[in-house]
Amino acid sequence: MGNFAYFMKRRTAISDLEDARNRRDFDLLGTLPKCVRPVGARKANKEENRRLALKFGAEYFDGTREQGYGGYHYDGRWRRVAERAVRHWQLRPGSRVLDVGCAKGFFVNDLREALPGLDVVGIDVSDYALENAHPHAKPYLSKASCERLPFADNSFDAVFAINTIHNLDRAGCERALREIERVCPGRGFVQVDAYRTELEREVFLEWMLTAKCYDTPMGWLQLFHRAGYSGWHWWTVLQADEEISR
Repeated sequence: MGNFAYFMKRRTAISDLEDARNRRDFDLLGTLPKCVRPVGARKANKEENRRLALKFGAEYFDGTREQGYGGYHYDGRWRRVAERAVRHWQLRPGSRVLDVGCAKGFFVNDLREALPGLDVVGIDVSDYALENAHPHAKPYLSKASCERLPFADNSFDAVFAINTIHNLDRAGCERALREIERVCPGRGFVQVDAYRTELEREVFLEWMLTAKCYDTPMGWLQLFHRAGYSGWHWWTVLQADEEISR
């Protein structure tokens, strides 16, 4: 009886948490085209490809699809995402925005173009990405880790960490979430890898190269709660039936 009561109480607490967090979900990347992922192609030489990808160098950004993006080039697709972000976060000229894991700065560039006067900066751990960044964004990018953001408390009006923090282990993810909340309380956005079924988990593990932390949406919500993160969120999910992800 005691165990049953504990189980019911725990379920209620999780349900309340999920309801609260679901009011903070937002599909920021909903305007991006859906991509078919050739999952089977990464089965061969998976460990070597993963080793190369985790260097976040030329192989990961501009090598083969088995090792990463297969060529990370500017094509303007982030413009509509940037416009959507400006509207949703009600940004104004002079608003300060941070892109965590900015890579080559495409989102930083398009945010600055979407709203002239917007103060946007980006950070990344990849020397290669920063050295090969979009020329208009490059002056606003710097090398830093999301586990220790080099900015003062409450210094941004919006912080975006899109498919970035899951490249850390679970403890690192919690540190990153705390840092995002510290510099931008309640106005961050985090998108991470997730799965809803065992089949989706299997497909994800076959495709994944760099993620070190991945979970169900409920598992992520619990981590958000533990870290004190109160911003917006969304999930990157590989759909096993069509092998489609955003």
